[in-house]
Amino acid sequence: MSASKKKQLRTEGSEKLTERQMAEQKEAKKIQLYSIAFVVVMVVLIAVAIVVGINRSIQASGVHEKKTVAATVGDHQISNAELSYYYIDYVNNYANTYGNYLSLFGIDSTVALDKQMYDEEAGVTWADNFISEAASSVKSIYALADAAEAEGFTLPQEQQDQVDIMSNNLDSYATIYGYSDANSFLKAQYGNGASKESYMAYYQRNLLASAYQTQHQNSLSYTPEQIREADSQDPAAYSSFSYAQYHIPVSKYLTGGTTDAEGNTTYTAEERTAAIAAAKEAIAPLCDVDTVEALDAAIAAMEINADTEAASTVYTNQARTGINSYLSGWVTAENREPGDVTCIEIPGTVKDENGEDMETITAFYVVLFTGKDENLTNLVNVRHILVGFEGEAQEDGTYSDEVKEAAKTKAEEILNEWKSGDANEDSFAALANEKSTDNGSNANGGLYENVYPGQMVAAFNDWCFDASRKPGDTDIVETNYGYHVMYFSSTSDQTYRDYQIVNNLRNTDMENWYQSLVENYTVTMGDTSYMRKDIVLSR
Repeated sequence: MSASKKKQLRTEGSEKLTERQMAEQKEAKKIQLYSIAFVVVMVVLIAVAIVVGINRSIQASGVHEKKTVAATVGDHQISNAELSYYYIDYVNNYANTYGNYLSLFGIDSTVALDKQMYDEEAGVTWADNFISEAASSVKSIYALADAAEAEGFTLPQEQQDQVDIMSNNLDSYATIYGYSDANSFLKAQYGNGASKESYMAYYQRNLLASAYQTQHQNSLSYTPEQIREADSQDPAAYSSFSYAQYHIPVSKYLTGGTTDAEGNTTYTAEERTAAIAAAKEAIAPLCDVDTVEALDAAIAAMEINADTEAASTVYTNQARTGINSYLSGWVTAENREPGDVTCIEIPGTVKDENGEDMETITAFYVVLFTGKDENLTNLVNVRHILVGFEGEAQEDGTYSDEVKEAAKTKAEEILNEWKSGDANEDSFAALANEKSTDNGSNANGGLYENVYPGQMVAAFNDWCFDASRKPGDTDIVETNYGYHVMYFSSTSDQTYRDYQIVNNLRNTDMENWYQSLVENYTVTMGDTSYMRKDIVLSR
């Protein structure tokens, strides 16, 4: 089953009303729309069609929206009506992604986007910014779609079926929510220039771009020689590292200082030098250990940790990208051996007694290396049927024994049902489609392909990578999600290391390919005055 199909989960859209619509619809029934999400990988576009708001009073013809050029992208003139599809879907996707965190980006969800400044100095509002981002999305889509058409690539049947489903859904939504037709329904969401014909062209173009990108990605393959060559260039990038670390701020050893009227304390260079020396002396015993237990004992013995439960932080099988940048070079060094320990100085800038910036050491890390995994374990393919816990979780997020027992009993019944039937992989897949509550796999026979160590939650992972595991094995595994009826399908010929290398090569090649498509597409903004800029993100 394709990745795009797996991701077709219904997303509940929050209503986003303009100030004008809020006044007009004060007493009207608010509605929500569920629609298919489609994703174009290349980081430029993640478009999700979610309703912005329904205004039943819209009757205008939309001539200005359809005729006025909002942007020129390559050789394409994009009308206000067409850009509105990208813009409103982009806004909704942004709001749906960040939700309650919008304020961290400087967005007040209760104020219209055209009344909030994104760049005060440049005079750019948040509405302007989102329209600009939407135009970049248009650039991405048209570059891919034009290349697809030039190559003679057409929509695969699966995506064509999605087009037909969406067309039918629009008519159904219009009827359900009291609209005379899909055109009226779409105008309520996207503005006066919207119509079923133009929306379907927009929808189909996005699907074409996405399918073309996926087809190209799937066409990329690499020889063993290419994989080994890439490995030799940067071997640490594909290994995992285990270590323990302990952070010691120099500030814990500062004495003296001068406090001003506002309560700010500064220290002289001499006082800071003394604190650094005291910190080094205090952590010296930590740098003479070779096990985590010994490190934690030394930490507990430090004077500053009296009457505390201070200990190291242990990291297991960390990718290089997940390691603190100050520690990464040492931890991933080729000659690193288990038991190696070091003390790493952390530089920083502080204010001296005169209020001037001073470069100094602000902290130390003691790091104990405990091992490296070169990730030579083979990937696995596994099916499962999730029986999720039903009912409300307890205050601590767990479920009662009664809820767990009910889920376990149901899982056992499913496993027994499978055993009493054909008891093969096909029959297991059929049961998964029928009974699993896992939305990520219950439409493709419960299959997870190319599972790598550490990808799944602990109990699931441990079962998959048990050294005795063989095709056809079944069992029931409990996780925080519920009980999983497991079926081990097969072990891949590919190791996790090579899987990472191939993904890295493919990502690089895909980015280069994508850039070659879009480099000749320029975006020139036009007149966007007929687009809805007064959108308010709160309900």
